[in-house]
This record gives sequence, structure tokens and C-alpha cells, in this order.
Amino acid sequence: MKKILVLHTGGTIAMSADEDGAVAPTDQNPMAGFEKLFDNQLIIESEEFANLPSPHITPAVMLNLKNRIQQAEEDGIDGVVVTHGTDTLEETAYFLDLTLPNNIPVVVTGAMRSSNEIGADGLHNLISAVWTAASDDAHDKGVLVVMNDEIHTARYVTKTHTTNVATFRTPTFGPIGLVSKHNANFFQELIRSEICDIKTLVEPVYLLKAYAGMDGTLFDAINQPNTKGLVIEALGAGNLPPATLPAVQALLDRNIPIVLVSRCFNGIAEDVYDYQGGGVKLKQMGVTFCQGLNGPKARLKLQVGLSAGKTGAALKEFVSNATS
Repeated sequence: MKKILVLHTGGTIAMSADEDGAVAPTDQNPMAGFEKLFDNQLIIESEEFANLPSPHITPAVMLNLKNRIQQAEEDGIDGVVVTHGTDTLEETAYFLDLTLPNNIPVVVTGAMRSSNEIGADGLHNLISAVWTAASDDAHDKGVLVVMNDEIHTARYVTKTHTTNVATFRTPTFGPIGLVSKHNANFFQELIRSEICDIKTLVEPVYLLKAYAGMDGTLFDAINQPNTKGLVIEALGAGNLPPATLPAVQALLDRNIPIVLVSRCFNGIAEDVYDYQGGGVKLKQMGVTFCQGLNGPKARLKLQVGLSAGKTGAALKEFVSNATS
């Protein structure tokens, strides 16, 4: 009989609404006791790893979670489910995807409605996540996100709606599988990626979003002695307003790696336009283009790469290719 570890970290799935509709953490996890639903089918172990709203999650918490999962694997666990708040769920899932070897299934899930709201989705998502983690077919798929009966890769999934239960989507590619009752059904394979089993974190790594009329003010503000890296969500295919360029060059002159993605919902960043601030010029300056990731995930990938000791060409290769 397979043994699945469920690590609770907090979030809406662990919260309740009061009489005025305000949602907040509770002393007693409303998911407590769900294990009996798997009697004589799976062995479920539950652990209150944390009780944090997802905006309180930091990369340091993610690193501790990664270490706990690796310890669980050494202890003989067959799969792990992480319950998590949805605001930063995709970031934690992708951090784990970057840093955990694909030895056992790891599935992240959450809820859009608290446990006592009408149509609460937490328990259903948790059950679906457990069955996915117990599936033989979930091996070698990377870290997975299971929500609303869909199975997504941590690499590409993103939160697309503030409140809808169908908020987690994978732009362009779609989910790689579906959950039906007790079965996880997979229809696509994910290209394997390089794993960085980091022990410490390099900080700070920043994220800026480009906008019409942007100048160098924000770039100058983060041009500090301790700055380790920057990701820019650029315009369109990968362009910046020309007024930002002197400040961008100043960061590059200090050997601070700058990674560029598109702020668009779909598509990839490319060096297409050859004008002042266009992608061609930015690449010539030394900006690294990252394809397939959004800004928050590219920031994590840059941070993980730096934390693994990558520099120069090795760092560029790691960050630039979403499948590396």
C-alpha cells in the first residue's frame, strides 16, 4: 500500500470565512481528518508544515519545504502533496520543480474558496492531488499542480483569475492530464529540465515590469552593491522604452545579470525588433532572453541558478532555455 505525505502550508484551503465573509487562518485546519477517506486504499500521513497565507511565503520557506520533501523521500514516502495558498502557489511549485530530483511524485494544490463557503473546492482538490501523487504515471513528470480536476506542470501553469475555481491555466500548452475519480490520466509529456539541488539562497533578485513611458528611475533604485540579479517583464516580444537603456547598461556594467521575459500572457520573448530599446539591441547589450516563463518564475530560475553557483555563459544557458 502506497504511503503519501501531505504537507500543509496554509492558504485559503486552510482558512474559514467569518459571518461577515472575511477569510482568515484558523487554529484547526479544516482539512484535518480527511485521511479516513483513503482507508484501506492508501496510507496518508499529514503534517502541519506551516500555516501561512501565500503572500507570506518566501523563497526561504520554499527551500525549507524542499528539504522536508527530500527527507520524506529518504524515509520511504511514495509521494508528496503540498497544500498551499493560491497567490504564490505557482512560484512554490516551480521552485520545487527546479530543485527537487524527479524521484517521487510531488503535487501542489490549494483552494479558491475557504472550507465553509458554498461550493468549497479545497477537499475535492486535495483528494484529487493525493490520487495523482499515488499514480505510477505521475513519476518523471516534474512537480505537478492539481486544481479543478486538471493536472498542470509547475513550469508553465499560472493563476489567471482572482476568484474563479478554474483559475489555474497553462497558456499555449494546456494541462498535461485530468483527474477522474481515483485516476490521474496523462496525455502529454514534459521535457525534462536541469535540477539544481541548492542548499542556500542568493538574494536579492528583483523583478520589474515595463510600461509605456518608463525611464531609468526604478533601475537606478535597485542598482545597489548587494543586488544579485534582475528580471524584466518587457513589452511585446521583448522591448523596452529607450529612456530605460542607460540605467539598464549601468546594471550590466556592474556584471548584474539581467533576464528578460515578455509581459504578454502568451508567446515567448525574442530579439525581433532592431530599434533603440528593441530586443536586438537589448541582446547585444548582454540581456538574457528567457523563453516560456513568466516574470515571477524567471526570477526564481535566475535566483536558483545563482544559488547553484552558475555564472557567465552557464547561467545564461540555464536561464535562457525554459527546458534546460
